Amino acid sequence: MPASQSAARRTVLKGAAALAGAAGAGVTLAACSTETNSGSATPATPTAPVELGAASDVPVGGAKLYRERKLIVSCPAEGRYTAFSAQCTHAGCVLDKIVEGQGNCPCHGSRFDVATGKVLRGPASAPLAAVPVRAENGKLIAG
Repeated sequence: MPASQSAARRTVLKGAAALAGAAGAGVTLAACSTETNSGSATPATPTAPVELGAASDVPVGGAKLYRERKLIVSCPAEGRYTAFSAQCTHAGCVLDKIVEGQGNCPCHGSRFDVATGKVLRGPASAPLAAVPVRAENGKLIAG
């Protein structure tokens, strides 16, 4: 292969590698965006009342994650409920599970107290947003 063709081929290959790297970086950056990780661009808290299901689904002294609604509801005492957004305040990922009273962010490892919304481990620095919740006719209504 002549030197000019070899140089041209290297230039094309370098350009392709740079393009692939840029695309990979875009995917990596998108992993920190609220829209990508939350599954949609919906707000962190409901803008209208949302029925969550039976109040009895939330154990007394425990909590339940309503991941599809981006909410965590805890029941500190019989008939009393507190709710928080389940969207991490660091990068907007939706919490994926509750372990020993802590809501877990799968993206960067932040942990939140599900009874208070307070940050227990960063990188998040702001608590989860409180959401009004009430029991009505045996159902939980948030927002």
